[in-house]
Amino acid sequence: MEEENKEINAANDSQQAQPNKMAVMPMNKLLLTMSVPLMLSLLVQSLYNIVDSIFVSRYSEQALTATSLVYSVQFLMIAFGVGTNVGLNSLLARYVGAKKNDDACRVATTGLFINLATALIFSLVGVFFSDSIASLMTDNSELRELCTQYMQVCVIICYGTFLQTYGQRMLQAVGDTVLSMISLISGAVVNIILDPIMIFGLLGCPRMGIKGAAIATVIGQCVGAVVALVLNKLKNPIVHVRFKGYRFKASDVAAIYKVGIPTIITQAISSVMTFAVNAVLMSVSETAVAFFGVYYKLQNFLMMPMNGLGQAAIPIVGFNFGSGNKERIRQAWKGILPAGIIMALIGTVIFFAFPRQLLGLFAASDEMLKIGIPALRIISLTFVFATLTIIFGYFASGLGNGIINMIGSAIRQLIVLVPLVWLLTNFLEISYTWYAMWVSEIAAFIYSYISIRRELKKKAGF
Repeated sequence: MEEENKEINAANDSQQAQPNKMAVMPMNKLLLTMSVPLMLSLLVQSLYNIVDSIFVSRYSEQALTATSLVYSVQFLMIAFGVGTNVGLNSLLARYVGAKKNDDACRVATTGLFINLATALIFSLVGVFFSDSIASLMTDNSELRELCTQYMQVCVIICYGTFLQTYGQRMLQAVGDTVLSMISLISGAVVNIILDPIMIFGLLGCPRMGIKGAAIATVIGQCVGAVVALVLNKLKNPIVHVRFKGYRFKASDVAAIYKVGIPTIITQAISSVMTFAVNAVLMSVSETAVAFFGVYYKLQNFLMMPMNGLGQAAIPIVGFNFGSGNKERIRQAWKGILPAGIIMALIGTVIFFAFPRQLLGLFAASDEMLKIGIPALRIISLTFVFATLTIIFGYFASGLGNGIINMIGSAIRQLIVLVPLVWLLTNFLEISYTWYAMWVSEIAAFIYSYISIRRELKKKAGF
């Protein structure tokens, strides 16, 4: 332990001698070096969700419907992991920016305990309530059994989800998004390799169907968690978990969740939204539910680069806010917005021009194509508004305000969207359902823009 403390003190001395890249690197270059690894990480993470669905769709459309239904529960779990660790990331970045390394290490240790406790709660829910939750999703007994099988594995063995996110955020807090990317890609590659083997029973493995997809997923998450934690131990120059001399401070938990709770709610909104929309679409057909699950995973894949760009803003803005460098915050603002808009326009073109090909990846039936082709074209026209709302929210989180992100997401995914989906589906028909996204995305954009401008004027002087 004494040797470890010497290494940490040496790293701290090195930090004092060498300026952090988030303080001195040209902003456009910094945004590029910070965001590209995050984008690739998130794209790969989203890709293995898509690969799961592709392989499951080859198994049966009903299995695809089951994964679409359970996705709302998985997203709730992800919400707690991402939200907690976004709050941790924001606080760590501010401490690192202020050169308070001992405080950063204490907070990192507290973050580890929080993640383990949260994972334990979800694991117990999976043990005792998986069947009850599946019963709320569908009355079809066969479909309910598939939901239960998939949910039990993913929720009970959820520790990899939380620890992987935790390890990645500690690396990101010191500006190392490359190692964060490596940890995520390692887990994703394992998952993608295991998917067909476990679903279809290849290479001597028993054929496990939807349960095999779940097992492949949790193994990949655990591998990613191990890699992330080892990389922190070996390569993180500043932030370390310290058990010796550790003192719990309730103020650390409060500071983490000042940003974390709004982010959890923001992420959980997606879970509630998918659960509610699936309930509405189930009255139309199981195929409509399967399509919505496919769309949501495709949309998440598209939004991952924008999310990576926004997430890169959190440590950059947090560091420079902590060190009082307002000009750097202004430069980040001017660099992020045009990049996000360009990526959103590219996504719009892809979804509008190639909906049949995108759905064809999932062995789409004629009924799914009939529902999905016009739906993807209608929805694609909202991508610019959605991207800007996401970026505004992350930027505000870097300034220590998670409320803007939370309310913007609530408007675009719940408050406006769900009632409109219900009204249009029940009083018109499903072909009109997707126009609800036009209204919700524009409303969220207007709110988020007004709010972030106020926050920037108050905290950054522009």
